[in-house]
Amino acid sequence: MGVNPPAHSTTRVAFVGFGEVAAAFARAFVAAGAQVSAYDVLLDAPDGPARLAARAGDTPVAFAALGEALRGASYVFSTVTTDVAREAAQASSPHLVPGQSWIDLNATEPAVKREIAAIIEPSGAAFVEGALLGAVGVTGARTELLLGGTAGAATARTLAGDVGLNVRHYSDEVGRASTYKMLRSVFSKGLEALLIEFLAAGERAGMRAELWEEVVELLGRERFEKVATNWVCSHAVAHERRWHEVVQVEKVLRGIGIEPVMTSATESLFRRSVALDLRAAFAARPTSMEPVIRFFDEHLNTREREGR
Repeated sequence: MGVNPPAHSTTRVAFVGFGEVAAAFARAFVAAGAQVSAYDVLLDAPDGPARLAARAGDTPVAFAALGEALRGASYVFSTVTTDVAREAAQASSPHLVPGQSWIDLNATEPAVKREIAAIIEPSGAAFVEGALLGAVGVTGARTELLLGGTAGAATARTLAGDVGLNVRHYSDEVGRASTYKMLRSVFSKGLEALLIEFLAAGERAGMRAELWEEVVELLGRERFEKVATNWVCSHAVAHERRWHEVVQVEKVLRGIGIEPVMTSATESLFRRSVALDLRAAFAARPTSMEPVIRFFDEHLNTREREGR
């Protein structure tokens, strides 16, 4: 965790794009004594300034044209939507100068981060890859932030000291922090999607409350690590039986009028385990998840190389 900086700090921070992430961090920066400015395309919309003011709430944020907003800022955070991350960098680069740090927090793939770095670096500003690990709507500016790039370590130290962020340097290689975030999203976003399908099906069947209570009770009674490890280890020997069960689950969901998007993907994964002959590799349930994960790593790579 970062530490609270002195109240007399005069650090200047700018945001390109002022949505939920920027609003949460702006509050923390101002509380730490920093001055905050921001540019957002909403400034050009008829009701845009009022909407931005509502997002800022009682946090003093100086909304201004792009060049003015970036002028004098030590840290410039790009917090736009993912689809315009490159465009934001291209528009901002002419306004950046040496001594500034462009911290790209957008959830883009590693290759896009490297493209944005190539756009920013000719300005003389330092490019810093950023990856947020968590829900800003829940943890606000306490959300852990990974930084990457050769300027990442120094930026992590100063951000922790100047504005008290929960930040750490992950890698000098641009793209590694984003790869970490993307792979983490396999779990977090996949679980989000699974919960929506699960709860919608429960609602349709008139038993959502009971189903939710059972799952919450399970994960509250047992450590998630224990439950998850059990699922992975037992997959080695129980995948075929579970595959047949999931086939039936699909039918139940379709029967109540729910398109089983996530459940169909689950059926495909279990069916793949059968096709890979996972059972032949495990005469008994393994005592740890490592051999199961290694099996998939080795066999999925083989399937890709063979073009299957």
